[in-house]
Amino acid sequence: MMKLQDEQWQELEPLLLGKQSDPGVNARNNRLFIDAVLWIATQNSAWRDLPREFGNWTATYMRFRRWNESDFWRQLKQSDIQEPGLAQMLEQIVRYGDRYTRRIEQRQQRKTSRTAYKATLAPVKAAAAARQPPLSPGESTLHWVHLVAPG
Repeated sequence: MMKLQDEQWQELEPLLLGKQSDPGVNARNNRLFIDAVLWIATQNSAWRDLPREFGNWTATYMRFRRWNESDFWRQLKQSDIQEPGLAQMLEQIVRYGDRYTRRIEQRQQRKTSRTAYKATLAPVKAAAAARQPPLSPGESTLHWVHLVAPG
């Protein structure tokens, strides 16, 4: 498992959002957050499987997602990182973020395709229903009456 070393953290910390000097909400623990994302990216695991030592998985996931949608991971990777191990870690997170984005896009495409397919079926189903003669009130139950009627 990849985990930030002290010298890597010292190089990365000034580049992150949520520092004490930033206006607005401060992040509780940026280092723990980065370590959590590294754990997910290297384990290729579901967010709900994030060990408790990293904190609440849903909060970590939502923060990862916001940073990913704003392309902040790529910006970090493209910053002037001197430490090769840190650059490799950021590259791994960017690759994971790209896979995550592709999965979201694929799900959206499948949903759009299903909706379009169902829309094309609706007129066919309506036409088929229009061609069927309506059932008389007793007709719909005739197929099972012999099962319950005394013989």
